[in-house]
Amino acid sequence: MAVVIVLVLLVVGSVIFTFVSPYWFTPIASNWGTIDDILILTFILTGIVFVLVVLFMAWAIHKYRYDKNRRSAYEPENNKLEWWLTILTSIAVIAMLAPGLVVWNDFITVPEDAHEVDVLGQQWHWAFRYPGEDGVLGTSGVQHITFANPLGVNPDDPNGQDDILIATSQVMHLPMDRPVKILLRSKDVLHDFYVPQFRAKMDMIPGQVSYFWLTPIREGTFEILCAELCGVGHYQMRGKVVVEDEASYQTWLTTQPTFAETMSSGGVDAGVSLFDRGRLLAEGQGCLSCHSLDGSAGVGPTWQNIFGRSETMADGSVIVVDEAYLRESIINPNAKVVEGFDPFMPPYDLTDEELEAIIAFMRGEGE
Repeated sequence: MAVVIVLVLLVVGSVIFTFVSPYWFTPIASNWGTIDDILILTFILTGIVFVLVVLFMAWAIHKYRYDKNRRSAYEPENNKLEWWLTILTSIAVIAMLAPGLVVWNDFITVPEDAHEVDVLGQQWHWAFRYPGEDGVLGTSGVQHITFANPLGVNPDDPNGQDDILIATSQVMHLPMDRPVKILLRSKDVLHDFYVPQFRAKMDMIPGQVSYFWLTPIREGTFEILCAELCGVGHYQMRGKVVVEDEASYQTWLTTQPTFAETMSSGGVDAGVSLFDRGRLLAEGQGCLSCHSLDGSAGVGPTWQNIFGRSETMADGSVIVVDEAYLRESIINPNAKVVEGFDPFMPPYDLTDEELEAIIAFMRGEGE
């Protein structure tokens, strides 16, 4: 009898918790309320099945509890029961899947008046590209990626000359109440572009351009997350999306440099100090996802006051951090691993000028 009471209390407690729980979806900020509806429908159907199954278990335990004067009947097959279970299960599965297929069809059918935004993900950083005055994005590819051209825009494509690059800020801007097609690319591994308030997400697969579309319906600043485990710095792969009115969006857009302007001036780091060039490089390559600047623990050693610091290596040796060590650690990070840290860092293929800039940033020169 105690088991029956526990099962009934489990059902009652679960139902009460469902209705009084403070945990619910974040307020929606796009047109995809239907995705919420599909999830709620799934909760309802699986909740009903959960309640019926557990209550049936409680009833069966009570009704068929042990009685030495009662013998069980052997009935290996019951065609009527099997037909009922098959029919009811099929109806429940169709009720969950059919609406989802309808929503998925809407999800991949992009409105003709949608504008495009290109998103590039890499360990562990976001970068964005917008079409210029011609309204057309130029072609791109990883073979064109350099530090000066971090989104890999094809320099020979005239449609890409007026493209607008947002390579370092990790802040994406979108106009409210206008459909947008989000084009998704990955530079290295599998990522997933996800803004919880948009209810829309999609994997970013190296060598492929995936997409989804949405219409922002609420102004505000929302967090961009990577929803696919993409390496040790995955948890820090975060950005921002700002949804604003059309006028504010256009004002912001006109203040951003085009690809042609960026390249003619020497790339994204032109006109800045060696220290700032190193900061841009560290941000763009995802270094700061693993190495903190404030002394806090990270995947790798903190960069705060790193130059001239004594470090104990995994083999017990002690070194003083100098320029030679920093260069080696960037090019061949597993040659000397600091004690207490795992050899997770990938090697970076940087030019001498880029190495000089990032070391200047680590030393704090020009700060």
